[in-house]
Parts: sequence; structure tokens; C-alpha cells
Amino acid sequence: MYDLLFQPVSETLMEFAKDPKHLGAHIGFIEILHTWGQSLMDRPHIYCLVTGRGLSTDGCRWISAGKRFFIPVKVMSAFFQGKFLDYLKGSYKSGGLVFSGVIAHISESYGFEVFRRQFYHMILPDSS
Repeated sequence: MYDLLFQPVSETLMEFAKDPKHLGAHIGFIEILHTWGQSLMDRPHIYCLVTGRGLSTDGCRWISAGKRFFIPVKVMSAFFQGKFLDYLKGSYKSGGLVFSGVIAHISESYGFEVFRRQFYHMILPDSS
């Protein structure tokens, strides 16, 4: 599951950064896996360090994001969530996920569908 987080994060950042209405550039970034929250319970998430500028899509100049965030958080979150769910479903269909022990029921198609739908109903954190 940890590996499954990295690809949709990368694709989300690159697609939004290349869009001219956001930045219109190729950016640089580093993804860092963090596996617990403040209470030291399992809460896998990825932190990203993103450059504040990027190389224009024609490769001729630097484009700066200025002092603003170049990607709206709520829009980006919803986009990422869709990508993650697509990767999750694809990995399940290809047999790339193993569910054992107390979560073995998820390996059955009905159990997996219930599990996957829970992600659709997650409330995104308030970014204000």
C-alpha cells in the first residue's frame, strides 16, 4: 500500500504544475513517506517538498509561482483521491494486494468494493 501512494502523488503534482492556469511548468519535488500521525498511530501519508518555480514547458525560461500556492488544495486533493482509487482498484485486479488476518475479508470482491468505497466518503481536511 505504501508504494501505491507515490505514483498518484507524483502524477497529480506534475499534471497540475504543467497546466497553464496553475503554473505552466515542469517542477521539481521530493516525496517523503511518513507512516504515523501525532498520536503515533498508523497514518501513512506523503509530504512533498516542491520547488516554487519550474521550467516552462518549451524549456526556454523559468516560471515562478510567486507568493501564492500554485495549486488549490481542495481541487488537488480530489484529483489525487481519484487517481489513488484508480491505482488501488488496478492493483487489486492484478493481484498486487494481499489482505490477510483480520482484513482477509477484503480479498473477496464484495469486501474490497466496500473498502474502496470508504475512500470516496472520506472528508478532506480543512485547508484554511
